[in-house]
Amino acid sequence: MALDEKIKEIEEEIQNTSYNKATQHHIGKLKAKLANLKEESIKRASGKGSGLGFGVKKSGDATISLVGFPSVGKSTLLNKLTDANSKVADYEFTTLNVVPGVMNYKGTKIQILDIPGVISGAASGKGRGKEIMSIVRTSELILILLDIKKTEQLDAILTELYDVGIRINESPPNIRIRKTSRGGVTVTSVKKLKNIDRKTIMEILNVNGIHNADVTLREDATIERFIDATMTNRVYIPGVIAVNKMDLVDRKKFVGILKNIPNPIEISAGSSINLDKLRDEIFKKLNLIRIYMRPQGGKPDYGEPLILEKDSTIEDACKKIHRRFLKKFRYAFVWGKSAKFDGQRVGLSHRLKDEDALTIITER
Repeated sequence: MALDEKIKEIEEEIQNTSYNKATQHHIGKLKAKLANLKEESIKRASGKGSGLGFGVKKSGDATISLVGFPSVGKSTLLNKLTDANSKVADYEFTTLNVVPGVMNYKGTKIQILDIPGVISGAASGKGRGKEIMSIVRTSELILILLDIKKTEQLDAILTELYDVGIRINESPPNIRIRKTSRGGVTVTSVKKLKNIDRKTIMEILNVNGIHNADVTLREDATIERFIDATMTNRVYIPGVIAVNKMDLVDRKKFVGILKNIPNPIEISAGSSINLDKLRDEIFKKLNLIRIYMRPQGGKPDYGEPLILEKDSTIEDACKKIHRRFLKKFRYAFVWGKSAKFDGQRVGLSHRLKDEDALTIITER
């Protein structure tokens, strides 16, 4: 039986099985099998190409995938946010390839990839869907664009992303599974478990060939969250949802719909409405910090900051600049929010904050 047929068969069995306490462990077992089959499908798809696919390479300080169904205005938005020149038209499937652009914002260079319009079934390969999704998985942020008149497409997009192991705006499960050589499975939970029981945990582990392990749950995990903890292909990516073409409708008629969308940014790409708000949200979600390098005895270079991830240390800064800075590091001076006082002398473990100024002293 082909892989896609096996996936469809299990999905149908799950759908036709009533969920209750008696069937919980069986459904958990089926979902674990389904997760493994989908992971195998992803591996086969990603094995067909390398890098980002479609001839696009990652660049800049972060990469964003701009995702949405055809004709929601992705090309127009990309052109407004970046230096790209993506073809724009009112008919579907205008963008047949991934179109890159760079958004220069607050000293950062953020690459935005206009992904070919997502369609239902993309996760299973429809419309080069597996290649598209393999690109999205490598992003630091996913920007979902919706048409205000077609917001029902959000559920379809989230389903496609979920089916390829992408978890948007979620943290990894607070679950530890430590394999052992003997002793069976021991389960320890910090919180009372209401969504999953020990038998279901055992079934899921058995599907994954785990028969001896120490399992510690620090959350009241669902079946899905526990399965995620056993898988290797899950990626946890922040996301922003923008609702486009707001200038073409009476907003009052869509208030109820907007309430059902988590933290929507209401925009009009064509009329450049609220695009600064969107840029701000993107920058915030990327969790980037700007560090201004200051030569010894000189002034900070505010023109080209060093871009790091939030909570980065002096050591991370040294690695980003050049490995010799780490090898010959003596100490550093810091000015800004992370310093107790201006010009504080610090070591490699010091954590930097946005817009700090930094001087690194190395051995000669």
